[in-house]
Amino acid sequence: MNSYRDLIVWQKSIDLVTLVYKMTSSFPKEEKYSLTSQLKRSAISVPSNIAEGYGRKYTKEYSRFLQIARGSLYELQTQLEISKNVGFVNSIELKPIESLCLEIEKMLNSLISKINSSVK
Repeated sequence: MNSYRDLIVWQKSIDLVTLVYKMTSSFPKEEKYSLTSQLKRSAISVPSNIAEGYGRKYTKEYSRFLQIARGSLYELQTQLEISKNVGFVNSIELKPIESLCLEIEKMLNSLISKINSSVK
């Protein structure tokens, strides 16, 4: 692998950010600095931490940044649930994003396990 850009989990995370931006474009304007902002920041944090961790010199640091990316993904999933509960998005609109989140979560878990087993 030559770059973090070659990681499928990073590529899918970029797709996730795009979907979140498209979804939040229909949110009420008064949410611009609250839930909309939180959703965008947590989504952006996932590929950003994957990339930053990849660039670190030490495997333990890489693992730590992948764990942070996973935490940001969980934060995003929570905010998506809140968005649905307050009526900003419905279950049908949310389904593709939720499916992608689950796929990314599995990929991150697998990558973290693989990296952690190589450290031992």
